[in-house]
Amino acid sequence: MPTLPTASPASQGLCAERLARIDRFLHERYVAPGRLPHAQLLVARHGQIVHQSVMGHAVLPGGEVPGRAMTEDTIVRIYSMTKPITSVAFMMLVEEGRVALDDPVHRFIPSWRGLGVYQAGGAGVPGGGGGWVTRPTAAPMRMIDLLRHTAGLSYGFHQRTSVDAAYRKARLEPFEQQGGLQDFVDALATVPLEFSPGTAYNYSVATDVLGYLVEQISGLAFADFLQQRILGPLGMVDTAFHVSDEQAHRLAECYLAGADGRLAVLPGRSFREPTRCPSGGGGLVGTAADYLRFCECLRRGGELDGVRLLGPKTLALMTSNHLPGGADLADVSLSLFTEAPYRGVGFGLGFAMTTDVARTGIAGSLGEYWWGGAASTAFWVDPVEDLSVVFMTQLMPSSLYPIRRELRTLVNAAVVDSAA
Repeated sequence: MPTLPTASPASQGLCAERLARIDRFLHERYVAPGRLPHAQLLVARHGQIVHQSVMGHAVLPGGEVPGRAMTEDTIVRIYSMTKPITSVAFMMLVEEGRVALDDPVHRFIPSWRGLGVYQAGGAGVPGGGGGWVTRPTAAPMRMIDLLRHTAGLSYGFHQRTSVDAAYRKARLEPFEQQGGLQDFVDALATVPLEFSPGTAYNYSVATDVLGYLVEQISGLAFADFLQQRILGPLGMVDTAFHVSDEQAHRLAECYLAGADGRLAVLPGRSFREPTRCPSGGGGLVGTAADYLRFCECLRRGGELDGVRLLGPKTLALMTSNHLPGGADLADVSLSLFTEAPYRGVGFGLGFAMTTDVARTGIAGSLGEYWWGGAASTAFWVDPVEDLSVVFMTQLMPSSLYPIRRELRTLVNAAVVDSAA
């Protein structure tokens, strides 16, 4: 598989002893006690891998299948780390002039032109009547709203409002759909918005809608677009919406933590068969090495090994804070559901980013950007320190442990020749 060159930590301004204590921390705090099934960490600086660690089991022993150790090429579910890839795909079309950020979504989804904002009601919703009572939006939903999660859409797992309940009842996630992306988008048109687009942040299926729009605008099936324009050119050879028969022996199990702390295999989709409804918000599987190549492409301004996905100006736009009024996520989000703090954090076009280091309470750099996945995976890119970091494991829910904050602290503590 394509990989990056390696270098000693000292040659790139990092302390080997401080990096080594990250491995001890992961082993003693999480893997040995059985809190995580495994842990894999890749740290690169100035385009060279300076630290990598792999520990634990891709498949825990004691189940119906034999245990299997975690390896460097183990394939995992990256869930919402799919979102930045989908966002890059959409912005490639923006760069080509096929769509603009201020275009109304109904330009390509006419059935959404009349979507209203929830007021009351809803068939089958507790307290609801036979239909929805809505009010008109103050402004149309625009493409930028999908990218920054200000569209008024939701996720059923939020369990906060009647709209969330309607999402659960109608199974409004691509994973739950028997049809294709068109059916998914049509179904979303039957439920009102949580709020008028552009007025608040609500983590949602918006990026799944972007996947549909990539398909409509490009004329290629969404999975084909990703393969032909991003995954293939970057050499992300193990990243896809399903695992082939030849790769199956490398797929990790995903685990769910029970009330007693014991790990059980997560039931549900196996990712072994192609899907009719590929999720741009959470449907990809891949390896740490693959995702590090994507991160490095971002760190380098949209290019890696002669392959350019985006121009540096577009990437700078994507990693700027686009929340209403330049606010923090902590101030405008309706649904903060992970363990990560959101003070001093903004959200751009597919990424969260640090807007005020002091307010985050975590050592870092102004402008570093990141996201994570539902199975506790994470990545971040620090353009100040020239760092790219990828962490993989397979534990749900991701809010159970503060491991993402801990890793940011530990990795940044190993930077002894700082550019800041």
